This record gives sequence, structure tokens and C-alpha cells, in this order.
Amino acid sequence: MTGTRLDVLAIGDAIVDVIAHVDEDFLVEERLVKGSMQVLDAEGAKRLYSKMPQAKETSGGSAANTMAGVAALGGRAGFVGQIADDQLGDIFAHDIRALGVEFRTAPLKGGLPTGRCLIVVTPDAQRTMNTFRGAAHELTVAALDGEQIRDSAILYLEAYLWRSKGPRAAMDDAMRIAHQAGRKVAFTLSDIACIAPHRAEMMAMIEAGAIDLLFANENEICELADLADRDSAVAAIQGKVPLLVVTCGADGALAIERGRRVEVPIARIGRPVVDTTGAGDLFAAGFLVGQARDRDLEQSLRIGAVAAAEVISHVGARPEAGLRELVEKL
Repeated sequence: MTGTRLDVLAIGDAIVDVIAHVDEDFLVEERLVKGSMQVLDAEGAKRLYSKMPQAKETSGGSAANTMAGVAALGGRAGFVGQIADDQLGDIFAHDIRALGVEFRTAPLKGGLPTGRCLIVVTPDAQRTMNTFRGAAHELTVAALDGEQIRDSAILYLEAYLWRSKGPRAAMDDAMRIAHQAGRKVAFTLSDIACIAPHRAEMMAMIEAGAIDLLFANENEICELADLADRDSAVAAIQGKVPLLVVTCGADGALAIERGRRVEVPIARIGRPVVDTTGAGDLFAAGFLVGQARDRDLEQSLRIGAVAAAEVISHVGARPEAGLRELVEKL
């Protein structure tokens, strides 16, 4: 794809990640389900934060992590997400801009504070997320910049944010603007918790042709199709969207575009798995960069696999230095 100022523009949660390593007993004591994502209110977030050991704080959010990956891979990325006029809002804005991601959303004054995600990582590298949405879910249509959307080859949306009424209206309007400009719209299912309460709405959106590229992992595609078997779920959804991309854990990843199926194995970069936080986000970054730069399905999948392998080799959901060089090498 050529002729646009940005390769990918994402709309998503603007939150700060707080990541700490804990033992299995911590999950039991706090009644946390390993590998899950739960939504907290302000009081719940304050209480859990007080119980966490020393933590690393950095700007986060699923789609924001993906845009950080796009920028690290040499792509031109932009992000739209609502922050508040507070300390964590300043941290988020500074961090994402420092990574080379265009961020124009003005902070809200008064109201809810900037959102945060409290992430605990167990010794087996599994992450359990506990999210306080805060100002992120106060995003409205007024925050959109139509010219920015038209200047982006791909508009990327996340289901975490789509669940709330105001942000969903903003995403609907952004999809309309993107398609009117001849741009593509990508959507990630984000987490199984996002799907069941909104399955009918999501399927209606997909069947209406609003989505050009759908990202899912194997659990999410099963949840969306309401089927227990991955292959059956993929078969049920693949004809409803022009391009379907599914990550399959140790089995690698697959993409199906108008009936053509391509599969790749996981990437091996010679580093141990330390923290699975951000694996899906960085896989999406690699695939999106590949598509924006006119790579074929296999190349795009392989770029995604390498990006995912890099991010799980260290703590945190953002890539570290050398991701672009690593992809080029492998």
C-alpha cells in the first residue's frame, strides 16, 4: 500500500501497564484466574495495586502496544486514545510519542483518571491482567481527526475498547471515514471476555462488511463462532471476512484470504520465554507492517511471528531495541 502518510492508525485503550512478578500463591490469595483479564473499579484497582510487589510502569494498552511494534519495525504508526490530564496521562503520552508513534488526542480535564492495567506474571510466564478503564472509555467521536484516518493505509481497532458505547460510536464513525477513503479496517478480538456479551453485535458488524482483516487467537475464534474446535471455528468465520488471521500458540499462525490458506510455525530466536504479555499485540504489529508494505501472507505472518517471539523474551509488552534488525536477519 502506498500513497498514505501513516501505515497504521489504531484506536484503543490508552492505559498505563503496571507489571510485577508474583508466585502462584498470590493468585490464590487475590482470587485471580491465571491468564484471565478482569475489569476493576477505582477502589479495586487501588486495593490490588497496594498488594503488588515492586512493579515496572510503562504506557500500555493492546492497540497502543501494537503501534509501538509497528514503529519499532520501521512502520509509520498513529494512535488515538483518551487519557486524563494527570500524571499517568503524561506518562502515556510521553512514552508513546518517544517511540515514534503519532499521538494527538487531547487529555480530558476532570472526570475519571487515566486508565491502568495491573499485570501479574507467574513463574511460568503467564500474565493475568486486571484493568481499570478510567478515562480510556470516555473516548468520543469528537476525539477523531478525519484527515488522520484518511491518511492511514490501515485503521486498526481493538475489542477491549469497542465494548463501551462512546468509543464504539467513535470506532463506527472511524470505519465509515476509512472505507469512504478506500482504506482497510482491521479488528482484533482482544480477549474471550470481550466476545460472549457482544457476539451478536460483532457478527453483525463482520457480516455487514465493516471489517477487512480480523485478528484472533484460537480461543477467541472458537468463542466468536461458538464452537469448541479450532478448525471448525475457523471454517465458520473465514468466509465472512476478506482476511482472517489466527494465532495458534505452539502451532504457529495461519491466515486465510478469500479461501487461500497459509500457515507458518512459531519463530525461534534463541531466547527463553520470560513473559507472554503482548505476544498477540506484537504479532499483529508484524503482520500489519507486512500488509502495509505489500508483503505476501507468508511474509507478513513470519514478521508477526518474529515480533511476538521477541516480546515474550523479556518483561513488558513493548519491543526492545533491535526488533527491526532481528526481523531482517531471520
